[in-house]
Amino acid sequence: MKTALITGGTKGIGKAIALKFLQSGYEVVLNYRSDEAAALAAQEEFNMQGYCPVLLRADVSDEQQVRSMFREFFSIYDKLDVLVNNAGISRIKVIQDTTLGDWNAIFDTNIKSIFLTCREVADKMIFNGGGSIINVASIWGEVGASCEVAYSASKGAVIAFTKALAKELAPSNVRVNCVSPGVIDTEMNSHLSAEETEELISAIPMGRIGAPEDVAEVCLSLAECAYVTGEVLSVGGGFSK
Repeated sequence: MKTALITGGTKGIGKAIALKFLQSGYEVVLNYRSDEAAALAAQEEFNMQGYCPVLLRADVSDEQQVRSMFREFFSIYDKLDVLVNNAGISRIKVIQDTTLGDWNAIFDTNIKSIFLTCREVADKMIFNGGGSIINVASIWGEVGASCEVAYSASKGAVIAFTKALAKELAPSNVRVNCVSPGVIDTEMNSHLSAEETEELISAIPMGRIGAPEDVAEVCLSLAECAYVTGEVLSVGGGFSK
């Protein structure tokens, strides 16, 4: 049985990714940071569909918590086939209002966490003859977003990290890829007004906001494609503004 661990796996895109892997026969572990009620609700929702994901609580920007999470994971499973680094946060602010605390929080969650999780699983995947790491970036990491300088910079770092680590681990059959969602219908974009949403839709050639399931399908494909690594796959309906 293949296994997958998804950080930030109880809400939004992460939850959709979890369902897609569960439907494909994976044993799935859902990581969450602090919202236990939402995590338990997600687990119960999956249980009602006949799936039994495991919940592991950890702040993935904290080194010791990451180590503890994977010790627990490997006490349950012999190997990890797929790691999906989905945990992420944003702040909508002009740079003059962006505090150092904002900057550090965004970089800790969006890129430091990926460094910590990848470092923790690299040897395990190498020992087991391979694996797949999928990092969730953003279209703003490719083109930048006004009022989201810190977020855009962190997601650009995710893309660079992915490309570098892919080269490093490819000889060991560990593949590292990146999905780059465009405008997706999640809580993170709930601040958008109707007018702002319509403006964004007008810039999307496919004429609609993306769904979390759109990203999940791509993640599963990357997990299963044995000869794809170092790629950044945009999931944005052609959006490239």
